[in-house]
Amino acid sequence: QVQLVESGGGLVQVGGSLRLSCEASGSISSINAMGWYRQAPGKQRELVAAITSGGGINYVGSVKGRFTISRDNAKSTVYLQMNSLKPEDTAVYYCNAQFTDWRFIRNSWGQGTQVTVSS
Repeated sequence: QVQLVESGGGLVQVGGSLRLSCEASGSISSINAMGWYRQAPGKQRELVAAITSGGGINYVGSVKGRFTISRDNAKSTVYLQMNSLKPEDTAVYYCNAQFTDWRFIRNSWGQGTQVTVSS
């Protein structure tokens, strides 16, 4: 009922910036929260940033002060502005939406976009 399409990944130098976009479609009004996860080679997937339908925001400690999550007025698109990028930020980034389907809480995932930070 909720579909996500990501864009904005790529190759960037250390200290550079990228902005990821995630466009949601379908039953947008059912979304409770959206967030960005990432998975680096050899590591488990981790939550990077999340924003609730009410505007609450949270970040993993390693990106605080460098990354910013935001959404458009229609709540159809969320963004992840990534500044001061480090090699350890290299990962596949996945957009996530948590939504309510009747009494069930479900998750929808984007296809993933590669972010590579190098010197």
